[in-house]
Amino acid sequence: MIVEETPIKDLLIIKPRIFSDSRGYFFETYNKFAFQQAGISAEFVQDNQSCSKKGTLRGLHYQADPYAQGKLVRVISGSVLDIAVDIRKDSTTYGKHYLIELTAYNQLQFWLPPGMAHGFLALEDDTIFCYKCTNKYNKESEGGIKWDDPELRINWNYDNPLVSEKDASLPYMKDIITPF
Repeated sequence: MIVEETPIKDLLIIKPRIFSDSRGYFFETYNKFAFQQAGISAEFVQDNQSCSKKGTLRGLHYQADPYAQGKLVRVISGSVLDIAVDIRKDSTTYGKHYLIELTAYNQLQFWLPPGMAHGFLALEDDTIFCYKCTNKYNKESEGGIKWDDPELRINWNYDNPLVSEKDASLPYMKDIITPF
């Protein structure tokens, strides 16, 4: 696999080695030892999967300590615009975000260390999004930032996304108590 750094420290793009032939393709979605060699020594304890129709926006979510989660995300079917926002208060990139398109075709994976708010916009119907988490879900530790926060200036490049009531009522970043 090839690991690419982003402008945000510890936020990484993973390009798996894909073996293709006339039958199709094969690749390892996760190999503990390869990830350790790449500097990602996370232990995953939970896998999640969602299916979304085109225009569905989920996020921006995070979990605070002691249940903070690192996430390894990818798309199985369809495509998303995936985003991470650095909410680590001691980080030089605090409040900055990074966007990447993840698709079933490009097979890219995105490693988000703990301390990132995360969200995505489904770009196709029946988009299947999958992610491994380094900690279990804990309702009392969940938090979020409103997807259209004017200070973050995220260009979702999509008018009127489908957003849950819960996500629509999240606070702006300036109004959260930074949990990291």
